[in-house]
Amino acid sequence: MSLADSQSRHDGPARGRPRSEAVERSIMEGILKLLEEGVPLAELSIERIARTAGVGKATIYRRWSGKEELFVDVVRAAEPPDPELPGTSVRDDLVVLMEQLRRRGLMTRSSVLLHNVIAQMKSSPKIWDAYHGNVVEPRRRKQHAILRRGQDNGELRTDIDVDVMNDMIFGPMLVRTVMRPDADLPEGLAEQMVDAMLEGLRPVSSRTS
Repeated sequence: MSLADSQSRHDGPARGRPRSEAVERSIMEGILKLLEEGVPLAELSIERIARTAGVGKATIYRRWSGKEELFVDVVRAAEPPDPELPGTSVRDDLVVLMEQLRRRGLMTRSSVLLHNVIAQMKSSPKIWDAYHGNVVEPRRRKQHAILRRGQDNGELRTDIDVDVMNDMIFGPMLVRTVMRPDADLPEGLAEQMVDAMLEGLRPVSSRTS
């Protein structure tokens, strides 16, 4: 997936100014060019990014508040887009989100650049906090909303905290994609994991005998 295709599928935060996709694409591609040349994130100043992209610093600051927000958008554009949820059942929604995690794991493994950038982000508290606040937390809130809906409509047990339940469901895929980079991520893994966890998370009267 190209950067242009990926970026067009992310709305991004509203910044109160007319969008210029060509300008934003030029800025992001300028950052990718520097990263591909081996320039560390810590050495990517707004001045250097602007010079590489052929724009003024003011052009960047009109779109992003600083490096942290800009880097988050670059990584988000390189990742698989957040999927549309079918909304037909808790299982169906969880499978879609789990499959997104599986695909993101495959993409991170196949992209040396993305892997290195994420590793560098974790070593920079400000950038990692921005990524966590703008990307990770919204995804987690979406997961929690699905689980609460499942509890409300009787699909899931109500005696387990939603946050704990969320970790139980998504934790195994995160371990497999992040902590075990040599582990297989075959097609069908999302369905297998979700179905296994739901066997224990459904109300007793709804479980498979």
